[in-house]
Amino acid sequence: MTTAPQVGWSFLRTRRWIGYFALLIVFSIACVWLGNWQFERRAEARAEIARIDNNYDAAPMTLSDAVPSFTDFDEDARKWQPVELRGQYVGEEYLARNRPGVNGVGSNLLQAFELDNGTVVFIDRGWVPVSGTDVVPEGLPAAPEGETTVLARLRASEPEIPGRTSVGRFVPSINGTELAQVAGLEEDVYTGAYGQLIEEHPAAETGVLAVRPERDEGPHLSYALQWYVFILIATIGLAYGARQEFRSFNAEGESVRREDERRAERKRKRGPSDADEEDALLGS
Repeated sequence: MTTAPQVGWSFLRTRRWIGYFALLIVFSIACVWLGNWQFERRAEARAEIARIDNNYDAAPMTLSDAVPSFTDFDEDARKWQPVELRGQYVGEEYLARNRPGVNGVGSNLLQAFELDNGTVVFIDRGWVPVSGTDVVPEGLPAAPEGETTVLARLRASEPEIPGRTSVGRFVPSINGTELAQVAGLEEDVYTGAYGQLIEEHPAAETGVLAVRPERDEGPHLSYALQWYVFILIATIGLAYGARQEFRSFNAEGESVRREDERRAERKRKRGPSDADEEDALLGS
């Protein structure tokens, strides 16, 4: 006896379709996570734009007012804030290696600046085309000697890079604590922040100074919405597949039903067969 195919939406309870629904749920969760990650990236970009707008062209502050703590720095409030420093450059130059620049990979030129009150902050005097960690070349841009006024923008001390260490006067990052150790400075050193040079008086040769950062929040919003569109597309695709299968099952079921009706009609017209009469006699 032939079993009639499934009719209606009952096929949605099969293991195959339950698996499809489970995959859709997992896919949707992943898309939501990725979409929210892009929203967070956009929020970070917009916060950076706000810092640029608020601080980049602000009036210069004193370092002690802008950075009350030697070890901590409020990046949200003070990143890009100009500060005016008076004092003198001290010690040797150091090079933060592996920095992209106008002519490829080079280094950022760093030197300690001692303020008139005896505190010390490191100044990034620009990018120079020096790569490698072997020997500091001759002819690096020399800082002014004696009393100097420096205008710089504040940046947060960079984190240490795991597995990378200082080699001579080359450092892996602009990390205030590591720079202080390499330079042999122990007290009254600003390790939470450093200054990105704008100008200095008397003027001296510098590396390539940093340019104004772009006010660009990037494509994060479109990427975030894209992940939610993927959920919609997947849902529509699954619904379309279910609809097609529904039509297929019901078309097949309707075909079987009609064949049964035709068979019953032929049987009625022929009358009862010998087997049917024997069954009737046995049942009586």
